[in-house]
Amino acid sequence: MSPADRSAELDRLEDWTGLDPRGRAARAAELELAAAAAGDGPAEMRARLVQADVAERAGALKSAVATMWQVNEWAHRHHDRYLIARSHLLLGRTYRNMGDVAALLEHAVAAVEHLDDSVPPRRRLPYIVKYADALTETGSIEAARDRYRQAAELARHSTDVRDEVLVLNNHAYAEYLSGEPERAWELIERMRAAASAKGHRLDPNDLDTVANVQIALGRHAEAEQTILDAINAYPEGHQEADALPEFLLTLAVTRRLQGAAAAARETLAECRALGETHGHGEILVRVFQEQAELYAADGDYRRAFEEHKRFHAAEKRVLEEQREAHARTRQALFEVNEARQEAERFREQARRDPLTGLRNRRYVDEHLPVLIGQAQARGDQLWAAVLDLDHFKRINDSCSHETGDQVLVMVAALLADTVAGSGEPTAFAARLGGEEFLLVLGGHEHDEALGELDRLRRRVAAHPWWPAVGELPVTVSIGVAGVLADSTQSTLLARADEQLYEAKRAGRNRVRTASRSRLGAATVGARHV
Repeated sequence: MSPADRSAELDRLEDWTGLDPRGRAARAAELELAAAAAGDGPAEMRARLVQADVAERAGALKSAVATMWQVNEWAHRHHDRYLIARSHLLLGRTYRNMGDVAALLEHAVAAVEHLDDSVPPRRRLPYIVKYADALTETGSIEAARDRYRQAAELARHSTDVRDEVLVLNNHAYAEYLSGEPERAWELIERMRAAASAKGHRLDPNDLDTVANVQIALGRHAEAEQTILDAINAYPEGHQEADALPEFLLTLAVTRRLQGAAAAARETLAECRALGETHGHGEILVRVFQEQAELYAADGDYRRAFEEHKRFHAAEKRVLEEQREAHARTRQALFEVNEARQEAERFREQARRDPLTGLRNRRYVDEHLPVLIGQAQARGDQLWAAVLDLDHFKRINDSCSHETGDQVLVMVAALLADTVAGSGEPTAFAARLGGEEFLLVLGGHEHDEALGELDRLRRRVAAHPWWPAVGELPVTVSIGVAGVLADSTQSTLLARADEQLYEAKRAGRNRVRTASRSRLGAATVGARHV
């Protein structure tokens, strides 16, 4: 399978994951293995996220969140904006399901911020919808409306009517929650018209939204028929485990409001039986509340009062269970985050040179290819400078290895200072081994880079070394190469090495560079004492 085909299939798996979740997870596991074998890191991580998405929906929170954070960290290390966005999207939903609405908004914002222009409009849509949902749940309905309108515009680019239905359904439910049933109904009419025009049947969850808005508008008979349609369509859909009792509870409400007490009691009994069988505590609380309403409608106030007491007792019990569940979930997430932070500390240590504190060869091998690829894609300048201390063996032999280490640490500090002073996010310094270092600089033209490196060379030579090495000189030779259209890490460093050897042959304590712009001819430059 080609990378393009693999990416297209992952697009399909990410869309509507709630439909056939097991099948999608199984296929994602196969794609993960294939991507790993092909060295396709982004596809491998996307496949892992699909599996984490399914696992979280099934209640395997701890493992799902751990995977989401792992992918998020991988994406940050490899500057993969799409995976950063995707992982934040899923993390937001996960924290929302725990009741942390503030975290939902935080992750929704991060997800939207990391989407770049390369993501097609149709694939941006779920991110904008989730952002709008988060704004609704945090009480910012005006801001949410703007985002729903933005999502509706994106849906115009889709050939799948379900995208338009998703936007309109979620927007309608947001207006319903905000106490605006008339606004919600306008959106529902648009949703129905869009679905009808494309021959699409609204799924049971969409119909449940319609029924709730109809109840809010006092259209109880219509609401009853709508929710019956949802119940009849339920076996065909892939709904959440508590969807059917939710629908039955809505049906019982519509029947009570129409005065059909016997039918309402029968429906409510069926709902209660399902809730007790499957342990839907939150739904059972509302069943007790609705039962009290039914008794009151029949004029049986004693039983209504008794049922109301049961409602409050059940509500208290469920709240306590939810608090305990949230505490357990928080503990699980704390353990995941603690392990993640510990792993990050170890990862950082493994990519630092223990003597100098600079980056090491492992870091270079992970990050330099990414920076080269970005520079080539964007047409940016990127320079690799290989530095070597001149006559370093003489320092070790004449003084001591401890003194040699002190010199290496000081040179590393001067390199780190050069990186900090450059102000470039791509810049870094690394120790390649022994007395050899690497300095990577971005954002400089040829002469600017050469000047920056020559200032570094002069700072090393002018540093007061005599307390450590006496009269022995401490200087560096520097070879520099710029990224070309066909550069790889190995060819870039090989060209820099060639210039380093030229600097050594020319007498040391020099900067030599050979570079070629993508459109121009080769140039050679030198700076020396």
